[in-house]
Amino acid sequence: MAEPFVKISNISKSYWRGGRQVPVLADIDLVVAEGEFLALMGPSGSGKSTLLNLIAGIDSADTGTIEIGGVETTSLTEAELTAWRSDNVGFIFQFYNLIPVLTALENVELPLVLQGLSRKERKERAAFFLGLVNLSERMEHYPSQLSGGEQQRVAIARAMVTDPSILVADEPTGDLDRHSAEEVLGLMEKLNREFSKVIIMVTHDPRAAEKAHVIRQLEKGYLNASP
Repeated sequence: MAEPFVKISNISKSYWRGGRQVPVLADIDLVVAEGEFLALMGPSGSGKSTLLNLIAGIDSADTGTIEIGGVETTSLTEAELTAWRSDNVGFIFQFYNLIPVLTALENVELPLVLQGLSRKERKERAAFFLGLVNLSERMEHYPSQLSGGEQQRVAIARAMVTDPSILVADEPTGDLDRHSAEEVLGLMEKLNREFSKVIIMVTHDPRAAEKAHVIRQLEKGYLNASP
């Protein structure tokens, strides 16, 4: 059995709205094994994206601990967390979040700018990952010149370019037609299988969730028991 890579213990999270505390997550326990592809499902407002953001280190919990790859991220300072996130987390969003004035190559290259690589090394690495997502012929195109599926593949290349230990994907097929969605999901399966990337994906689409090894359901801030 694979070793645990993500260990979440007793995580709770609330937000304040209009002077009232609104609970979002309650006493969440979750273990994700090395090399696992996990899908988080649940109705709107169930806390899926909040849990994903906590795992990715872009939000903080009220209580509990999160350990990823042996690092307890919930105990890091803000500066330490920023550095950890830059080195370890690749993000894939529903709406791509590409910079419109940059080419596909420049968008993928961007996360490498702070890593001390030469311009030549950055471009070579970005070109390699665009080739991996079958976009070598589209490297000099701008986002507006690419289809939705192509833009999402650029976003996946950008997420992979720093060789992160974990990929977090928030509704990665939510803005795509069925054919493009299948292409993107197939690519994510490939990254999981061939690169052993841990992937945690939030989705409302049962067809997308079927690609994962494990599916967990969130309901009103509570995570269902392990299958």
